[in-house]
Amino acid sequence: MGNMVVEKILLGLTSLVAVTMAPAASAQDRVGARTAAGVTYVQPKDWTVATHGATIVLSAPEKDLDIAVVDGISAPTASAAAAKAWPSYTSIAPRAVRLLAPEAARDGWDERVSILYETSPGERAVATAVALRHGASWTVAFINGSDATMNKRAAAADLIERSLRPAGYVRETFAGRTAHRLTPERIAALRDFIATSARTLEVPGVGIALIDKGHVVYEGGYGVLALGSPKLVTAHSKFMIASNTKGMTTLLLAVLADEGRLRWDQKVTELYPAFRLGSDATTRATEVRHLVCACTGLPRKDFAFILADGRAPAADTFRQLGETQPTSAFGELFQYNNLMASAAGYVGGALAYPGMEIGAAYDKAMQTRIFDPLGMNDTTFDREVGESGDAAQPHGYDIDGRMTLMSNHFNHLIAPYRPAGGAWSSASDMARYVELELSQGVAPNGRRVVSAANLLERRRRGVSTGEDAWYGMGLFDEMVDGVHVVTHGGTLQGFHSDFWVLPDAGIGAVLLTNADSGPAMFAPFLRRLLEVAYDGKPEAAAEVTAAAGKLKAEAKARRARLTVPGDATALANLAPKYRDAQLGNVITIDDRNGVRWIEAGAIEGPLATRKNIDGTLSLVSIGPGGIGVDAVIGQTNGSRTLTIRDSQHQYVYTEVR
Repeated sequence: MGNMVVEKILLGLTSLVAVTMAPAASAQDRVGARTAAGVTYVQPKDWTVATHGATIVLSAPEKDLDIAVVDGISAPTASAAAAKAWPSYTSIAPRAVRLLAPEAARDGWDERVSILYETSPGERAVATAVALRHGASWTVAFINGSDATMNKRAAAADLIERSLRPAGYVRETFAGRTAHRLTPERIAALRDFIATSARTLEVPGVGIALIDKGHVVYEGGYGVLALGSPKLVTAHSKFMIASNTKGMTTLLLAVLADEGRLRWDQKVTELYPAFRLGSDATTRATEVRHLVCACTGLPRKDFAFILADGRAPAADTFRQLGETQPTSAFGELFQYNNLMASAAGYVGGALAYPGMEIGAAYDKAMQTRIFDPLGMNDTTFDREVGESGDAAQPHGYDIDGRMTLMSNHFNHLIAPYRPAGGAWSSASDMARYVELELSQGVAPNGRRVVSAANLLERRRRGVSTGEDAWYGMGLFDEMVDGVHVVTHGGTLQGFHSDFWVLPDAGIGAVLLTNADSGPAMFAPFLRRLLEVAYDGKPEAAAEVTAAAGKLKAEAKARRARLTVPGDATALANLAPKYRDAQLGNVITIDDRNGVRWIEAGAIEGPLATRKNIDGTLSLVSIGPGGIGVDAVIGQTNGSRTLTIRDSQHQYVYTEVR
């Protein structure tokens, strides 16, 4: 559920080699730069740069996160290059390597390898590197620092890492070129790519839609609704679309703006006086447009509802927001916050149907203002309807790296916060939504649903999310190989979706998947779409192959660090129940069919343990899927504890006596 995966190498920066400080970045958003060997990169706003020989160290404003670039390295392998580069950065001994995974060659690099180093939970650190080879020379970029700062500044780190390119490299661009129409032959090429990618990535089923010049030129599916089932995916098969609900929620706000019920620059407290954030200043500053801008400084706080009771009312969104403090300045950084998007929908519902319970009001407003006018008959927030009939089921890797059918229990957690990601939809319905984006507000039946001005307001470029990429309101606006792309993804356990709108080309596409490996095909699919539309160099297939290898390597590395079924003494010494005083939530531990089992909010499953490099022991849930509990076992004041951390928050559960 994030951008680039990065972890810290070291906490302390006191042992950096002597450096000569260069001037800080100017007030503009970014500055082009190059290393001594001519490798180009982009320096983000507010980051400082220091150089020493072939080493460049870029430091975040907090001074606890570095990206160190060392180039001109001669070595036979990526691991050897990283080991050789490390002393140029610091005299501290390097960490042990947890994972080394090849990636697809791109951006002028002949070889790319990502490296993940060992860290302990208590450090709350990121420790990664990427080794890039051009010819016989390697460039290594280390990411070293605070996990919390990395979480806040992931967009800037992604900008630096993705902008690294070898000297003399000229990027391929399709700018100014006319896209080919999606003829039957080109549609077949895209469908073949999806089918091959799904097989390579072990995705059981994919819902597909392709749009060209205002018309759906293909809608259908590949594969099955569930492993072991003969039922094939169709154009009307329902998938959870997760965060792709956000763009529909902001579409509701756009319609309400047309109706005169709100203004984008109107203070939220004028429309919904109960709206409060953990900071009074941020509360006062928040306008309607800021509810889904990911720019208010509020951090991601998903564990607060993942570990909570999924039966909470819609109003719980506002309770949690009132307890959430910003961790960056207003308008400074991209920080994705699901609770803010949830509030946007409920405020919209309250404006459309005052006096109704806000959850029911939102559901009705979406049905009457969005789904019905667009003819989105498969789309619903009703769980029973979504999970019945022609419905996909979620899949994820089990502890041994096998693709496995999962329960949809975890995904029920989104119901109280559904404007941020709770819709079920189909490829056919999503195609209608994409057609509306392409037509700037006109439904496929010719009816204007929303004004062009208010639809496009959602795409206005806000905070930067990386190289040539910005966030609007529930939509990303990007320039990819010189092509304007509007897009957004969606992630829940076992369900992943994405859509793309190429406004200048009049082309759109939708992919809905029912496996946690699904996102690995999204960026390659966009590349393949551009290859087909603009006769680009064939790179997409290699990206999928590399991604599949990396997923397997990650699963193997995770399994190698775990003791399954878990350290017997540690499991026997667990308390039956723990409570977190901050959240008020309970974790229960019991035996099910002779196996120690955890239930923590939406998460449940058997237990394993992991010995950390600092000597602590972690309790790890090992049910299938990518989201679980990872808690350090401890003791405070004679009471047993479980400590769960995300990048910017810590939750300490104490035994209930």
